[in-house]
Amino acid sequence: MYRSVTAAILTALVLAGFGTGADDNKQTTEKKDQEAKTVVVPFELLKSGHLAVDVKINGKGPYKLIFDTGAPVSLVNNKLAKEAGVLDGKEQQPLFNLFGSMGEKKIKSMEVGGAKVKDVSVIVMDHPTVEAIGKALKKPIHGLVGFPFFAQFKMTLDYEKKTMTMTPNGYKAPDVMQAMTQAIMEGAKPKTLAPSAQWGVTCMKDASDEEDGVDVKAVVAGGPADKGGLKKGDRLLTLDGRWTDSMTDLYEAAGYVKPGRTVTVKVKRDGKEMELKVTPSKGM
Repeated sequence: MYRSVTAAILTALVLAGFGTGADDNKQTTEKKDQEAKTVVVPFELLKSGHLAVDVKINGKGPYKLIFDTGAPVSLVNNKLAKEAGVLDGKEQQPLFNLFGSMGEKKIKSMEVGGAKVKDVSVIVMDHPTVEAIGKALKKPIHGLVGFPFFAQFKMTLDYEKKTMTMTPNGYKAPDVMQAMTQAIMEGAKPKTLAPSAQWGVTCMKDASDEEDGVDVKAVVAGGPADKGGLKKGDRLLTLDGRWTDSMTDLYEAAGYVKPGRTVTVKVKRDGKEMELKVTPSKGM
């Protein structure tokens, strides 16, 4: 049986004679309360090496999500978000829409086994890596359980039994995305992966597509890309001199450009390459 370090220390102090009478009863009550909250959750060890758990969102599910202790945020895909009522259908598409991202949303509850957290933030997007894992394993993976959830528990992993023991630790995880957004809005910095400028274009690239560039799927009317001459169907080759052979390349290239700075965008249209000038606007 797994015991937390805190519980072990309290037990040792009692056995050593520290604390009697009311204090002793108080410690016993606190220990019982803690044990009552401790839950044991089964997990699945995927062939990819990731841990997968069944998760309920707003009481809906369960859905299969990767339990990722390295993820700074929790993430759910659009399918789950719609089914669990995370999206109300009134959301507006962001100007720079990557992987179907609908931004950060607050959900009423996230439950992993008997471990439940209320009012937790998640990012709604169809993350390409998560989708790739699901396709490779031939089973739907609906997102990631990240820091905002697991930081609120003390955890022990038992790989032999494939279980995780979780005890609430009283810690309220900060809003990581809020801090990240604040840093982004203060201006783009070298090697940033999130653009502080808005472009007004949606791009995609199929996994089997090995050609240079990415496809322009939509251009927001009146947005920076539209004013610069980009059109739906263009093949975006470079942005400000940086190659955009993948969505990651595009996202990183966009991150180097500060709002209001005009840059050259090279596209291929009807088999011909051309250069356009685009001036991204400041984000909301």
